[in-house]
Amino acid sequence: MVSLIYSAICSIDGYVADRDGNFDWAVPDAQVHSFVNELERGVGTYLLGRRMYETMIPWETMAAEDLGRSSVPGGSSVPDEFAGIEAATVEFAQIWRGIDKIVYSTTLNEVSTARTRIVPRFDEDSIRLLKSEAVQDISIGGPTVAVSAFAAGLVDEVRLFLCPVNIGGGLRALPERRLDLQLLEEKTFDCGVIYLRYAVR
Repeated sequence: MVSLIYSAICSIDGYVADRDGNFDWAVPDAQVHSFVNELERGVGTYLLGRRMYETMIPWETMAAEDLGRSSVPGGSSVPDEFAGIEAATVEFAQIWRGIDKIVYSTTLNEVSTARTRIVPRFDEDSIRLLKSEAVQDISIGGPTVAVSAFAAGLVDEVRLFLCPVNIGGGLRALPERRLDLQLLEEKTFDCGVIYLRYAVR
């Protein structure tokens, strides 16, 4: 059986966005972005809430030309640092377009991305069936919809990217309930971000 994985980029105090909904501090650099891309290659389906889905829609049409890969103002070459970010960004856009998406929403009437369907509510039995039939891992995006998956005992792994910033409040990355986790992997990036991969016991 495949794994259902919950991933989040969050502050060191455990929030994915501040009280105003901002998460600009969570934008990954080229090193982190490339690492995320490698993880996402093993995913066949995304489970998304409406807000997370709407945040991710721009990846559907993003391409190299949108990012100005060839030059910067004045005709100079793109610095290596920014070229790396652009390459990782374009790569993720390609990965995103190749993954099936299930969006949970009672207010969204249509989608603007391929390989996407809307369902009105999170149904644990349908996710269990999906897990039994899938050949690639399933990723759940957004802490709000993830609460239901945690409550149903469906989440197999938690992958957190802890950013070196304390924001003091906002939208929590993890549900406010007990989770017993086993550390499987950790990695520290040059920018100070720490990757932690856990099995859910």
